Amino acid sequence: MEILKEFKEFAVRGNVIDMAVGIIIGSAFGKIVSSLVQDVIMPPIGLIMGNVDFAHLALTLREKTDTAEAVTLKYGVFINTILDFTIVAFAIFMLIKQVNRLKKTEEAVAAEPATKECPRCCSTIPVKAMRCPHCTSELQAA
Repeated sequence: MEILKEFKEFAVRGNVIDMAVGIIIGSAFGKIVSSLVQDVIMPPIGLIMGNVDFAHLALTLREKTDTAEAVTLKYGVFINTILDFTIVAFAIFMLIKQVNRLKKTEEAVAAEPATKECPRCCSTIPVKAMRCPHCTSELQAA
């Protein structure tokens, strides 16, 4: 029973659930990108290149026989897959870049110190203090 309790704690932890949601959304996003490449991007490129369908581009190494299937190198599908990867990688890069930009803004706002050190007695005092409460020295305005 202890193992079930540990598994429950692991499964409902926030980062595990976030990861699962990310994987599911990533999978759906991958399907959208694959459709974009195969159905939207590649047909015009194939048309420009002389009515070439990249999905059917292949190099036959051995012809089909009665006992064996043909052996082919499907380089057109490989080209489509490389485009899929490039688009997904670029989209993830842009997303992470924006998240990092937002984090830097939040860190800059939180980085302002609330206290400073008195130059005479080395006590910690508020940044806006004009006189040290410990040694009563007058301080310059910040």
